[in-house]
Amino acid sequence: MPITPTQFQPILDAVQLASSLCRRVQQTDVIPAEKPGREPVTIADYGSQAILCRAVALHFPDDGVIAEESSAQFLSGLQPHQRQRVVTLVSETLRESVTEAEVIGWMDYGRNRDTSRKWVIDPIDGTKGFLGQRRYTIAIGLLENHRPIAGALGSPGYSSPSGLGRMTYALNGEAWQIDLAGREATRIQVSKRLPSDGYITAESFESDHADHAMISGIYEQAGVLQPIIERMDGQDKYAMIAAGEADVYLRLSPKRDYKEKIWDHAAGVAVIEAAGGRVTDMYGNALDFSLGQQLDSNTFVVVSNGQIHDALVQAIQAAYA
Repeated sequence: MPITPTQFQPILDAVQLASSLCRRVQQTDVIPAEKPGREPVTIADYGSQAILCRAVALHFPDDGVIAEESSAQFLSGLQPHQRQRVVTLVSETLRESVTEAEVIGWMDYGRNRDTSRKWVIDPIDGTKGFLGQRRYTIAIGLLENHRPIAGALGSPGYSSPSGLGRMTYALNGEAWQIDLAGREATRIQVSKRLPSDGYITAESFESDHADHAMISGIYEQAGVLQPIIERMDGQDKYAMIAAGEADVYLRLSPKRDYKEKIWDHAAGVAVIEAAGGRVTDMYGNALDFSLGQQLDSNTFVVVSNGQIHDALVQAIQAAYA
């Protein structure tokens, strides 16, 4: 049974609230903590995840959830005053009093539940960008039998009339974008540009996620000459391509054996496909979301408006032969 716009609205509302919380923290008290793997995490990650999982718990109580953060990390990685700050932020954002126990319960809601429908959550995709006062994304995607069928991307750093950013979302095969201030949504689609028209390429800001020299060579091999390059963090790159404001995004890690996490791509794939674009790995295969938290059967990620997708895939294969 497809999810109706009315049923999906609480998820969009939660993304808007989480975006507000994250914007507030970035502007006032963005102090990083650390989680296993020496990855940075902030109080905004935990607050955002609690708000998003709360919406799932209230409106889709039988669904499973795969989310990046956990209550175990929240309890072990934050000092008591930091945990209280998260509770206060969530309370003030929701405009209701909540307890630490409720925040912990929401954060882990639906975890390890074996269901055909799962929500995949990255409360802040691009934490290093968040810490560096750059762009980042609040992402929630919906998998049905392991395929992305819906999703929403909150982008507080995306240019918008209100200055609060934009939300890009997909539902029932349609892609939409709306100002985070809540103005009327606009239907979007990928561009029809060809390289001869002048390509705009979206790239990861962090060098850990993008071999920039290799990417430049692949563009040239595929006929993309002198592209306008936009570098940013998070799934804002997916949002820009879906809205026709960029044309291609190559996620080519310097580490060939690097395996992507599904929360970095699930919502973005749903949005791109609904907008008429393509997402594959370097061999032209669809991303496989059936193997847990990682895309273990895929190497690299290719996102485009579809116009020269096959040429890009061939150029990547030749570069890594």
